[in-house]
Amino acid sequence: MEILITNDDGIYAPGIRALVDAARPLGTVTVIAPDRNWSACGHQKSLGRPLRADPVALFDGIEAYAIDGGPSDCTAMAGLGFLKKKIDLVLSGINPSANVSRDTTYSGTVNAALEATIWDMKGIAFSIDAGSVKPDAVDFSAAQQVVRHTVETFLSNELPPFTVLNVNIPYFPGEAIKGYKVTRSGMRVYRNELDIRIDPFGRPYHWFGGLPPTGDTESGTDCGEIFRGYVSITPVHLDLTAYETMAALEKWNWD
Repeated sequence: MEILITNDDGIYAPGIRALVDAARPLGTVTVIAPDRNWSACGHQKSLGRPLRADPVALFDGIEAYAIDGGPSDCTAMAGLGFLKKKIDLVLSGINPSANVSRDTTYSGTVNAALEATIWDMKGIAFSIDAGSVKPDAVDFSAAQQVVRHTVETFLSNELPPFTVLNVNIPYFPGEAIKGYKVTRSGMRVYRNELDIRIDPFGRPYHWFGGLPPTGDTESGTDCGEIFRGYVSITPVHLDLTAYETMAALEKWNWD
């Protein structure tokens, strides 16, 4: 099996190394990842400019490339033949914070996996709910066990077209993780604030700041189940149509 690994934190992020090590026993691993952090870039694509891909000797003999585009670009390059071989499975992550609920629309990690489905590749996104722990201090050992088990289970089954798994892992030691739950999207509450500052030339500039987001604790939601110590497995697909609203819209006066 040919496996592509990517992320949105950049090729030098510790989470991608943890994902590479977890995936090695499962197939032939190749890495294409951004040359810098692209967190919260969503499902972007670089159009109207060239993309550069530089070989990187970073993963102990594994073929790896750093590109000056985002996560979706990395996946698209593989899907469009950059590697001169067919990729079967795209694994994205391991993100050092959860990607639940509305995060999925922002997340480069999730959207790199969704991009895979456009090019006839399967995809899984992995995130660990490490909260305020600095990325360089995150212990990915339990998450690596989850990756291997999830991929093995995934490959024994089939998903509908354009559908991926969004996997969120509680930040617990392996023996403390209670198991796996198939979940729906929960309710994420963002607590951003706009921080306005003045540069040395007297011009204002702005930061998105504030407290970390919170989430619901309901049974069956991605937020709630990782809160209770379960690995959250949420199917996510590219079709964003609000089907339940279509009948109501048909009754509007469009003439």
